[in-house]
Amino acid sequence: MSVEIKVPSVGESINEVTLTKWIKKDGEWVDRDEVIAELESEKATFEINAEKAGILHTIAKEEDTLQIGDVVCTIDDTAEKPARKAAPKEDKKTETPKPEAPEVKEPKVITPEENKPRVKEDIKATPVAAAILADKKIDVSKVTPTGSHGKITKHDVLDALSNPGRAIGKELFSREEKSQKMSNLRRTISRRLVEAKNSTAMLTTFNEVNMSAIMDLRAKYKETFKKTHDINLGFMSFFTKACCFALQEWPSVNAGIDGDNIIYHEYCDISIAVSSPKGLVVPVIRNAESLSMAEIEKEVAQLAQKARDSKLTIEEMTGGTFTITNGGIFGSLMSTPIINIPQSAILGMHNIVERPIAEKGQVVIRPMMYVALSYDHRLIDGRESVSFLVRVKQMLENPEQLLFGKDPVKALLQL
Repeated sequence: MSVEIKVPSVGESINEVTLTKWIKKDGEWVDRDEVIAELESEKATFEINAEKAGILHTIAKEEDTLQIGDVVCTIDDTAEKPARKAAPKEDKKTETPKPEAPEVKEPKVITPEENKPRVKEDIKATPVAAAILADKKIDVSKVTPTGSHGKITKHDVLDALSNPGRAIGKELFSREEKSQKMSNLRRTISRRLVEAKNSTAMLTTFNEVNMSAIMDLRAKYKETFKKTHDINLGFMSFFTKACCFALQEWPSVNAGIDGDNIIYHEYCDISIAVSSPKGLVVPVIRNAESLSMAEIEKEVAQLAQKARDSKLTIEEMTGGTFTITNGGIFGSLMSTPIINIPQSAILGMHNIVERPIAEKGQVVIRPMMYVALSYDHRLIDGRESVSFLVRVKQMLENPEQLLFGKDPVKALLQL
């Protein structure tokens, strides 16, 4: 009897998935609950497990688009498990050879001639080409041979020297093109970004933050923080904490529009934009306002690692009331991030660059970061958006305020 393995339901709004990879091959024996394939929906990657033990018979192929409920494969649970091949028995009559004493070799003296880079034996080159390769210390793998029988000529070496930025194996002025099917995740990203631009009155406001205080604090306590909490102290925890305080002070930035209603959230579920091998994903830190700095850093590290391994679940990417994205890790100096609908605002972090600024009438060099807040002007007015960003700036430039949400002296005096 064969057991049909079907595409499971993975969410109310998901109707189709893509079979990205077979973990087990057709005709192989699989154990019960063993992972046999990976599927990708428009939101996440998930695995299919064998419901029974038996011989696998695949039906769908890799890169096939499947509907929920489609049969992916069958498992013949009546088949017998193939016996493992016994290891060859040792001949008892064969005597075990005695280990020989290791030969002591004298250290080899390398002459300057021998130290010169050589052309690999399996790569042929003309004498002139070989001489240039050795003299210029050129990696032969970056030279495209055009001579007979794959031989590297003098012209090939000179061509490589004059065009060092050309990709290996690519001809000059190439006009080649290739077509590749867009993944479910990439299609969803495209659809949602266009929807955000077309369905919101998006506007962006900018400010800049002096990162000196945070950088000094990190330099002073990073080793102690790592030993105490077993996690590195990064920038994301500072920005998340600052945003949580500011979101509670300006609740419209943490709200969303649902038809004719405004949904105000009494909690801060912070989405963090993470670049994964398959595209941009946005996992959520739940109740970030209730977490400590170390707990936030651990959540960020865990979610980022899951994103890189394509192990995020749909639940981990569902919801979120506000998004933080960090283009600075790629070197971005300034950008206008797009709102992650149905949220109403997103904060963009950028690269930290030392710039001259004026302080008390003096020009000084400080590590500065541009920050950007894109927001839906239908819900958030200029007063709320600018005040929110200024509040974030104040707390980042005075990180001691992150403990109480305001100046410690004012907290002491109850002002």
